[in-house]
Amino acid sequence: QRGGKKRFYVRKRFIFFFRIYEEGRERIPEHPYLFETDVEICLIGGSCKSPIERFWNGNNTIYILQKAQCNEESDPAEESKADDAIYASELLPKESSGPAALSVRRAKQLISLYTMVQNPNMTHLEISDLVALPPLWIRCDGSDPEHTYWLGAEPLKAGNKITGINFYMVTCDGPTADKTCFANLEELKMAHKMKHHSSVVMTKGFAQYELIRGAAIEDTIVESESNIYVDITWNTVEKILETPPLISAATLNITLESGDPRSPVYQLYRELQFLLALAEGLKTGVTEWPELLESESAVELVQEFLTDLKKKLDGYCISGNSNETEKIKCDTAAVDSSIKSIFSERGDLDFAEQLWCKMRSKCVSSYQELIECFTRIIKSVEHGEIQPWIHQGSSSLLSKLIQQSYHGKIEVVSLSGITPIQMLLEIGLDKMKKDYVSFFIVKSGSCLLFQDYFISTSVDLQEQVHRVQKLHHMLEIMVSCTVLLQFKHENLFPLTQICMKYYKENPLNEKHTFQLPIRPAFVKKFYQNDHPEIWKVDISSGHGQREVKTTWQVSTNPPVEHMTSNNTGLFSDSTVNGSSEERMYFITMAKCSQVHFM
Repeated sequence: QRGGKKRFYVRKRFIFFFRIYEEGRERIPEHPYLFETDVEICLIGGSCKSPIERFWNGNNTIYILQKAQCNEESDPAEESKADDAIYASELLPKESSGPAALSVRRAKQLISLYTMVQNPNMTHLEISDLVALPPLWIRCDGSDPEHTYWLGAEPLKAGNKITGINFYMVTCDGPTADKTCFANLEELKMAHKMKHHSSVVMTKGFAQYELIRGAAIEDTIVESESNIYVDITWNTVEKILETPPLISAATLNITLESGDPRSPVYQLYRELQFLLALAEGLKTGVTEWPELLESESAVELVQEFLTDLKKKLDGYCISGNSNETEKIKCDTAAVDSSIKSIFSERGDLDFAEQLWCKMRSKCVSSYQELIECFTRIIKSVEHGEIQPWIHQGSSSLLSKLIQQSYHGKIEVVSLSGITPIQMLLEIGLDKMKKDYVSFFIVKSGSCLLFQDYFISTSVDLQEQVHRVQKLHHMLEIMVSCTVLLQFKHENLFPLTQICMKYYKENPLNEKHTFQLPIRPAFVKKFYQNDHPEIWKVDISSGHGQREVKTTWQVSTNPPVEHMTSNNTGLFSDSTVNGSSEERMYFITMAKCSQVHFM
């Protein structure tokens, strides 16, 4: 009778695992599922970031088991006595506040259970249609002497048959600056050979260096999430913490948030913010006008501009040369001299673009002021007092009115409701689109592969604004790489294409990491004398299903996300001193072993 209950218990667990797997084949669940009373299961797959990607290079869907939130651990023996209520409810989603770890003892029990339901020799369990389940990884609390933080199991298959199990164990110590705690590479290789009875091993290195990090801005508590780092991989490692050779493969990882006041294009960012405020006002009907900081109002500035144009009418006639257009020193050009060679003001600003610079620089401070500005402009155009030059193809209402004036008559426009705000937004959009396109064509040498998408006027104004935001984010990335990493066309061109491709297919996401394959020689000077953020060596032997691997790694951050919350005391005596020359590292080992059923 006792054996029958155990078989029933194991079969039920297999069915539970299998049901989650089947549901996950259609759609990866957003929430973890309760398994027994103390454990919850997450199914990770698709585009989800794997929490064990540093220690396991599989690309399959995986189970992550962790401690259930707000539940005390219980004896699994008691679970076998419980009724079937938990199974009758099947897969019930459960909210989670973050990952929590199980004890190593409990994790080993779950690994044993998983191994039983995957072993084809356990025929007494009467599991029909045995299938290979996804690999299983369990968060552990590091309470054992080895400080184990992950235990994993992965079925080995030959065709449709399960032939064995790969077991994984990830342990971690630290942080420490004591390099005598670091392993010796030859000893690591020897230990691997002895454990796996291998005569030949291969080594592969990985290093991650932080090239640029957004530091906290003075007098603020907000720290930028921006950073640029490089991942480097190479074969045949000679010693622990060696600098990667120049024949390595390298990938630049760029995550950049717009709006850093220290950015060379910060003034352009402010210009974009004014554009966004207009777009928001157009959408909600409520515009937040900036406070007037200058003694001269936008109306006075616009009037001066119109008066000046009357005096220079010949220079703004229809047939006039655009090169004779007066160059307006708008805020875009009032930037640090270091950026002039990278993002300089265009010399072909037309009337509407110059007007945008005037009105934005003085920040129109009210709706009535905006109406007054456009009333004076339209009156001057209508009466022929000015004949300004406008770019061909400009799509704003003001540009169309000016083009109509060339033929002696313009349509009547009622400056009421949202019309004045929309008119200002349109000329701002026209101007900023040309600014960005000018940079990407002239500076990065980018072709027009996707630029029709970014400058299209066939979508509504809100979508046009959204696409201009994407252009600005791309500009910030290009300028940062140009200024900080001295990028030239050879790297700017492919990076531009990568960003354009992403933003043609995805919404604005300043937390996205753009990846650019690059030759290490381009960035070596930025890391050759620096300490790596991560350095690891993989020691492997065997091939295919028989391949086994040992990983030794050091990292400046905890390698396991559930490690920090559960083991804060571990770090209390090891505070990292930012001014210290010694880098504090966590030391991680990942080992694997195999059990064959046949």
